[in-house]
Amino acid sequence: MAGTILVQARDPAKLSMDIQNAILERRFNDTWKFYEHHIQMEGFPRKSVVSKLLTSFAETLDVQWLEKAYGIVEQAFEEGKQTLFDKEPLIYLSLGLAKAGLPVPASTIIRKLLEMEEYPPVTAWSAILALMSQTAPGAYLAAELILEIGYLFQDGRVDPRKKSNAPLIAMKPNTTAVNIALAGCLLFGTTRKAEQLLDMMPRVGVKSDTNLLIVMAHIYERNGRREELKKLQRYIDESHNLSDIQFRQFYNCLLTCHLKFGDLDSASNMVLDMLRKARKARNSLAAATLVYDVAASGIKSLPAVASGQSSNHGQSEGSESSKLISYEEFLRDRNFLKLEVEAKQMLGNLLAKLQIQVELITTDCGVLQPTQRIYVKLVKSFLEAGKTKDLAEFLIKAEQENSPVSNDHSALVHVINSCISLGWLDQAYDLLDEMRLAGVRSSPSVYSSLLKAYCQANRAGEVASLLRDARKDGIQVDSSCYDALIQSRVLQKDTQGALHLFKEMKETKISRASHQEFGMLVKGCEEGGEAGLMAKLLREIKEGQTIDSGVHDWNNVIHFFSRKKLMQDAEKALKKMRSLGHAPNAQTFHSMVTGYAAVGGKYVEVTELWGEMKSFASATSMKFDQELLDSVLYTFVRGGFFARANEVVEMMEKGNMFIDKYKYRTLFLKYHKTLYKGKAPKFQTEAQLKKREAALAFKNWVGLC
Repeated sequence: MAGTILVQARDPAKLSMDIQNAILERRFNDTWKFYEHHIQMEGFPRKSVVSKLLTSFAETLDVQWLEKAYGIVEQAFEEGKQTLFDKEPLIYLSLGLAKAGLPVPASTIIRKLLEMEEYPPVTAWSAILALMSQTAPGAYLAAELILEIGYLFQDGRVDPRKKSNAPLIAMKPNTTAVNIALAGCLLFGTTRKAEQLLDMMPRVGVKSDTNLLIVMAHIYERNGRREELKKLQRYIDESHNLSDIQFRQFYNCLLTCHLKFGDLDSASNMVLDMLRKARKARNSLAAATLVYDVAASGIKSLPAVASGQSSNHGQSEGSESSKLISYEEFLRDRNFLKLEVEAKQMLGNLLAKLQIQVELITTDCGVLQPTQRIYVKLVKSFLEAGKTKDLAEFLIKAEQENSPVSNDHSALVHVINSCISLGWLDQAYDLLDEMRLAGVRSSPSVYSSLLKAYCQANRAGEVASLLRDARKDGIQVDSSCYDALIQSRVLQKDTQGALHLFKEMKETKISRASHQEFGMLVKGCEEGGEAGLMAKLLREIKEGQTIDSGVHDWNNVIHFFSRKKLMQDAEKALKKMRSLGHAPNAQTFHSMVTGYAAVGGKYVEVTELWGEMKSFASATSMKFDQELLDSVLYTFVRGGFFARANEVVEMMEKGNMFIDKYKYRTLFLKYHKTLYKGKAPKFQTEAQLKKREAALAFKNWVGLC
């Protein structure tokens, strides 16, 4: 074979023919050998051969051949031979790379098409975006691509009336593409990048649909934008084609946001409102028409849409795992309609993953219902805020609105038992008091368990007071409780009191079998069912984190000033935030950095803020995330602060965070192309030398050296 290849190498036409024959016979190892010899002897083959090479390698969906195809593209661009490529083979290769789980080269090819001014239609690149968004790096790159492409169309820069702009207009981001990028950001936690996309939408003219409204709600909830959620509520209530699932998602976001801000009144009122309407629906013959004031808002419950979404989910998974369509079929579909359908199916899959995250609200026949999870979160928040009376009022009202259950299994009883288990005896007693004052009779097991807990804690005053309350309400405590009371009196050397209790127990003829009641209740909690609320509450309190709602309030203030480029006010707000004892987080600093970047030229301020961030992070539990570090890195590279940029790169690489090198290579070439190109001067200070070394190190990192 080696001898044959050497003879053929003298004849480029013959070698090109052998490349094409090997491709047809799918002998890809031979194809690659012929191609390498062609490169060595004559350079790149002609355009048609290169196109066949790229598309045949892409069609295999084999990572080895996909990477070789991408290598051909990179080499051609480095040598300035972009004319070797038509738009369609590159789009097809990008599609293959995205389908094989290689989002970085897939996005790079789309970017190179933009450089060539060979604009891919949105119906094609939205499918590539959807495939990329299955992984965290791909989702981040998808958002970056939307921002870069959207920038071309901002503020009416492209005149749609000009025929020459038709290919460019065909590339303009549409609702499906934006939804895909936003859903990817939500699934992988880059919600501040998602908010940048939302800010871009009106400037590009992207229209919203019901999916977009719900995705926006998720983003606002994650970023703590409660006021934006309230504004969005009007559009949700006026929308006539929302499904049950979408409606549930929105109100789950609103309820979660109320909890984030510590607004327990709004959160508890929402739950009570749901219970009232659920009760009304149960008692009505027209239950399906009573979903959150349907009579007033005209909202319709569409279970068929929900089932349609789940079927889309199955279809999308099938399409993602299937083979890549042949290049011939790809070319025949001139408007890329099949790719558009595939993109919408994959969007359905992404949205289905978001639906799974809804845990505070469910629906029953189109009627919103609170889950046990929201009760757990509300109870925890009320207890942490010391609002025992408000908690009791809420739980009593909830019991009245909900289907009546026995006192032993009411939510309030489970909360009291949880407080006893946690050793929060005073809160348990306060709740029991509120329950008694509201005229709700409690079970003997609650009094018994609290009495025993007070006995173990040696709190004789509370024992006497609670015993009086129990007798006043006609509650008979069990034998195990009497045992604990007698033992407590004996330990206090109150023999007379112990004998009196023993006689009382005998006179009332209490059965010893009844002392197992509380133990059985706790066991029921562990096994699930109605009593599972107590077990969930205990777990939430022990494992859950305490939320500082003030942080969200101050973050919104700083975000507002930063968006308006009022950085002095933002600085004052940050100072005030810290003086009040609220610890800034990554979101706080991200707003500051992006605010400085928007003003322009504030690189020294960002450098000072970077130093403050590092010292603050080392002294507290604050963690740097990808979005914050990426915004800091962008600002440093833009301003030419390469020593600081290298610090950020090192931190991101240590944290295994994805970095979009292509973006930084482009940024470097745009603003620092001629920096340190020549030889180093003979005489330079140590500071100049360090600055030069830092710039060259960064240049080498992005692949420009």
